[in-house]
Amino acid sequence: MDRFNAIMAFARVVESGSFARAAARLDISVSAVSRQVAELESHLDTRLLNRTTRRVSLTESGRMFYERCVQLLSDLDEAEQSARAGSVRPRGTLRLTCSVTFGERHLAPAIADFVTRFPEMRFDVELSDRAADLVDEGFDAALRIGKIGSQHVVGRRLATTRLICCAAPAYLARYAEPKRPEDLAKHTCLTYEYLPIRHAWPFRDAQGKEFTVKIGGPFHANSGHFLSALAVAGAGIVFEPDFIVGPDVIAGRLKQVLRGYEPAPANIYLAYPSRRHLSAKVRAFADYLAERFTQADWHVDGMPRVPEPRREPVVAGTPRARSRRA
Repeated sequence: MDRFNAIMAFARVVESGSFARAAARLDISVSAVSRQVAELESHLDTRLLNRTTRRVSLTESGRMFYERCVQLLSDLDEAEQSARAGSVRPRGTLRLTCSVTFGERHLAPAIADFVTRFPEMRFDVELSDRAADLVDEGFDAALRIGKIGSQHVVGRRLATTRLICCAAPAYLARYAEPKRPEDLAKHTCLTYEYLPIRHAWPFRDAQGKEFTVKIGGPFHANSGHFLSALAVAGAGIVFEPDFIVGPDVIAGRLKQVLRGYEPAPANIYLAYPSRRHLSAKVRAFADYLAERFTQADWHVDGMPRVPEPRREPVVAGTPRARSRRA
């Protein structure tokens, strides 16, 4: 048995979710992939994968072995790069997951520019508002807002985002502008599906006390981008992150209301599995995003444009949870 090829085959099956897709990535037959994984399991005297007619999943032993395999393959890749070029340059495929709206608005142009700088890089991106398991699903990294996830994930802070309460000037010309959060009870509010508390918006007063107010209206959606478009059209008041509504506020299509009651900002992280070594491609991409988002175009007047000084990565120690707002 060629242990390296068997480990490579096993890792590709886990990452792609099937023997057929792994075979296509490795450019070998499905039977060859199946044989290599079977020989590896025989060599280790343990089952690594549960196989059914519909899906392939890791066993507990397989999960632990996969984490070590990924690190081993990553270290080997960096060693080869260093030997060839005398310095480690980002190359290869970076599997990334990100929420839909942030990905479409901010991640896509960032990736395009990054690949221009490093043409040996490739990206495999999944845009989804679900909380993907980075280790189990074989992702190299994830863009996450708020809490970064499980104890097996490390987060590099890239930027901050704030919730902004705003409406179109035409809407505010028809109705009295709210001066206090309690005034929202008299307004049409555009409600978001994934709020922590349904039909309630969080605020913070000048003394730092946090509270929520109940809101409602005829418009409800699971997309912050859609709700911001409704607000621009004059349908009501929206309460969305600045990376969604910031450009419209800056351009004057929306006007911020209830200044001074904004809740605390949330951090935007590049999260990645907590391995002993960080691959060159993830490290380079994290550095690039931190530099790019220092001048993020979503911060409106009166809000900080420059993130706090770089700190050590944050290691999650809470159960998996993150904002789905995107």
